[in-house]
Amino acid sequence: MRAIFRAYDSLITAVSGRAVEAVTLLFVRVAFAGIFWRSARTKVDEGSWLSISDTTYFLFEEEYAGLPLPSDIAAPLATYAEHLFPLLLVLGLFTRFSALALLVMTMVIQIFVYPEAWWSVHMIWAALALILIVRGSGLLSLDALLLKARRA
Repeated sequence: MRAIFRAYDSLITAVSGRAVEAVTLLFVRVAFAGIFWRSARTKVDEGSWLSISDTTYFLFEEEYAGLPLPSDIAAPLATYAEHLFPLLLVLGLFTRFSALALLVMTMVIQIFVYPEAWWSVHMIWAALALILIVRGSGLLSLDALLLKARRA
């Protein structure tokens, strides 16, 4: 029985190291960013970088009409936020702030747009955001480089 506990303890020590945490947090950042990046790309005209499509404005006027902002403000805000914050997450720059911004977006979507989607989708998004808010970006990030530079 002791051999099992030693093996378990060795496994826990191995997966609790800084390198594993760094790779795991990078994976979480990329996974969470990918959700919002893919959504952002559906909001712009094909072949453009940030030209918001007429379809997006229509969706914000009709399907997302429950939002507490006018559609002509909400559509650009959502589009630009869904481009900016995922990019920052992938770079690991201002990670906690970016994850918090996307968590707020998630909650707005949950409350005002798709209230039935908590258990199937939004709870997972919230969990990913909370991991990044609590743990930060990890060693493989620009945040880590900035922190190192500030300490020097």
